[in-house]
Amino acid sequence: MSDIIELSSAQKDVIVPKIKSYFEKELDQEIGAFDAEFLLDFFSKEIGGHFYNKGIQDSLDVVNDRVEGIKDSLYVLEKPLY
Repeated sequence: MSDIIELSSAQKDVIVPKIKSYFEKELDQEIGAFDAEFLLDFFSKEIGGHFYNKGIQDSLDVVNDRVEGIKDSLYVLEKPLY
C-alpha cells in the first residue's frame, strides 16, 4: 500500500470544491483549485491512513458481530449427548 490514498479525478472533482467552499465560509479566505487539491493530497498522505484503518476496523467489527450471531445460531442446533 502506498503512503497516499489515491483518489480518482471524479472524486477530486467533488472534494476540491468542498475544500474551497469550506475555506471561503469558515476561514473567510479564497483558495484556488490547485491549492485545494494540493491540500487534499497533503491530508490524504498525512492522515488518510488513519481514516482507512478506521474503516477497516469498523468492517472487522461488523464481520465479528455477524460471526458471533452465526455461532450463537449454531449452538442452538447442537444435540444433547445424554
